[in-house]
Amino acid sequence: MSDHAVLTAETHRTLRVHGTRGAAFGDAVMCCVTVPDEFRRVQNEYAILFRLNHEHDSFAAMALFGFENGENLYLEGDRWDARYRPLAMEIQPLLIGRPAPDSPERHVHIDMASPRIAGEDGIALFDDLGQPTPYLQRATEQLGALDAGYRGSADFFAALRRHDLLEPLIVELPLDDGSTNRLVGFHTINEERLEGLDPSALAELHAEGHLMPVFMAVASLSNLDALIRRKNRRLRHG
Repeated sequence: MSDHAVLTAETHRTLRVHGTRGAAFGDAVMCCVTVPDEFRRVQNEYAILFRLNHEHDSFAAMALFGFENGENLYLEGDRWDARYRPLAMEIQPLLIGRPAPDSPERHVHIDMASPRIAGEDGIALFDDLGQPTPYLQRATEQLGALDAGYRGSADFFAALRRHDLLEPLIVELPLDDGSTNRLVGFHTINEERLEGLDPSALAELHAEGHLMPVFMAVASLSNLDALIRRKNRRLRHG
């Protein structure tokens, strides 16, 4: 269970966090949220899929790490085997919080229940004078980028729905041991509909800044083959 608190030098002067990667620190996850502003960097390493929240009828973009809950095929012990980690993984245990659900104010919060909360061997968030350390300064910048990207993604998904570009994805993934993983519960870009858009629709997407993220999401699907290879290596070597 989470335990969120506003991060302040007065309360958290001596607090440290683990910078090490690993399952023990919450990295063993199948996917994480990403945002269109980040797609260019994410698509170099990960497949970008979309998940529908049926309760709110809203979509979120996800960077895929594995094929089942708790599986991160990029995680090898205490090493994350990729050139880039999505912002949502980088900023933990920090997050953006608001004093009230409808408040425009945003503050840096910390999850005190996170396994990344460390003892004396962790990375300091504040120096001896109570000033943010370079680590916290960088994390705060990443938080701001992620928050701005997340708030801006509503227009991106509205455009995808307006042009009917999202479709459910069901993929059968045969593995070397004879088993089959079935990837369900996600959506992806319908490439046929994308290719069939008229010039005015493409110009509209480009003018709104949505066309490049769409192409990045489509290109990212080539990473599924590499993810299957990672899965097969994991099955062979444990």
